[in-house]
Amino acid sequence: MFFIGKEAPQFTVPAYKQGKFGSVSLSQYTGKWVLLFFYPGDFTFV
Repeated sequence: MFFIGKEAPQFTVPAYKQGKFGSVSLSQYTGKWVLLFFYPGDFTFV
């Protein structure tokens, strides 16, 4: 379980960003404030 203000584990995920498919890593945002928001139903047929 993760909590607000705690460090998140490093990860890399596929993403659609600025009109292209690619990947995003948490390490790209080192030193910046980041809000992680997950909604697993995105891009599904559900």
